[in-house]
Amino acid sequence: MKKQSLTAISPKRFTPRTTDSRHDFGFSPNLLRDPVNEVVGNGLCLVGDITYLPLQNGKWCYLATFQDKFTRRILGWQVSMRMTAQLVIDAFNRARRRGLIKRGAIIHTDRGSQYASAEYRRLLYIYGFRQSMSGKGNCYDNAQAESFFSRFKAELIEGGIFESVEQARSEIFSYIEGYYNRIRRHSGLGYLSPLEFEKQLKIKNQRSRKSFVSCFS
Repeated sequence: MKKQSLTAISPKRFTPRTTDSRHDFGFSPNLLRDPVNEVVGNGLCLVGDITYLPLQNGKWCYLATFQDKFTRRILGWQVSMRMTAQLVIDAFNRARRRGLIKRGAIIHTDRGSQYASAEYRRLLYIYGFRQSMSGKGNCYDNAQAESFFSRFKAELIEGGIFESVEQARSEIFSYIEGYYNRIRRHSGLGYLSPLEFEKQLKIKNQRSRKSFVSCFS
């Protein structure tokens, strides 16, 4: 990179932000604090969050995502002009329909009203997932989701704005589905992309099962 005069794009320094949890819907405990819930494989835990995206007309649109905590793959996402419970429901349904979330998986988010809504909680209950929320005023409990947004804004937006919500959807699709999940390497994944890491994990699990079966044949 030095020979070609290239400089890596770096995200802004992580700044904790609080979530508006002033609602009467109640909260769920942080299941990730319990050692028994250590995430040791894919499909066992998703982390979700919402971020604001500026538009050229001075308004905002909102991006909700759900990310596999183990593989870092973005399984579900949605963009909307309104930050409602339906936004996170649509994003989660997109993730669920991929068939990559195991029954009983932990779905971890902050304490925002969208995640505490009856509609969202009913969705998790119907499909057998366990809800988990960050502690009060503790954004570090959901640091992985925050980290994704930090990288996303540095690499895609770079301080700019979207012309419209339609352009935001199009560019976010290209970034998440075409680049982040397929190509972008992560040091925490052995410098593999999320999809490459999933493939390696699948091969490893298949070998382990074959080895187990051969022990009893």
